[in-house]
Amino acid sequence: MAAMTLDTFAQQVATALGGRLVSLLVYGSAARAGGSARRDGSIDTLLIADGVDERLLSTLAPVVSAWEKAGHPAPIILSDREWHGSADAFAIEYEDIRAAHRIVAGRDPWNDVTVRHEDVQRQLEHELIGKLVRLRQAYTGALHDGRRLTTLIAGSAASFLTMLRTTLRLAGTPVPETAAEVVLAGAAVIGFPARDLDDVVRHLDGRAPLALQPRDPRAAAYLEAVARTADYVNRS
Repeated sequence: MAAMTLDTFAQQVATALGGRLVSLLVYGSAARAGGSARRDGSIDTLLIADGVDERLLSTLAPVVSAWEKAGHPAPIILSDREWHGSADAFAIEYEDIRAAHRIVAGRDPWNDVTVRHEDVQRQLEHELIGKLVRLRQAYTGALHDGRRLTTLIAGSAASFLTMLRTTLRLAGTPVPETAAEVVLAGAAVIGFPARDLDDVVRHLDGRAPLALQPRDPRAAAYLEAVARTADYVNRS
């Protein structure tokens, strides 16, 4: 049996939920220019329904299970009320999804959804300093172990890229499509050497896996880029 495609997934979700479906979105890299999936080939989705209860989740279970077996994460599932009421709590995520999404079933969910600048700023400050503290904490233990250092930086890079995109939006700077262009634009606005993150960018793009050595200066440069970004946002 062929693996489930996105079109099949959307059709099966729409059939299973009927009138309870509000919207099914693809977001992230699969919805950006070129339409490529994430580096591992998986596709991120967001499902909004008229409400979320046990009956709805049970109805969705077989469809979602087949989608996961095809190598994709289960969709984020929200009720329409939760979707409209959470823009202040997840301001970064809403703005990032709004900037790169595609509706594959249901209607446009963005009507009456407003993300306030101050909510984005507040969440970004909180997440950047939290990320920096956790990175430094883990870095000290991983510094002499190249494998641990690689896992630490590689596992952190995608979320930092989201934070860079958000920082560019707050600065009123156009947000490019590719990871390399986002890092270049972020470096120009914030003031860190973009070339120091070249290998991290290649990892994010799937061009070459990141492989750090003990006490690798590339890891130190990455931490410095996060620190400068946190300081920039805090002073903005």
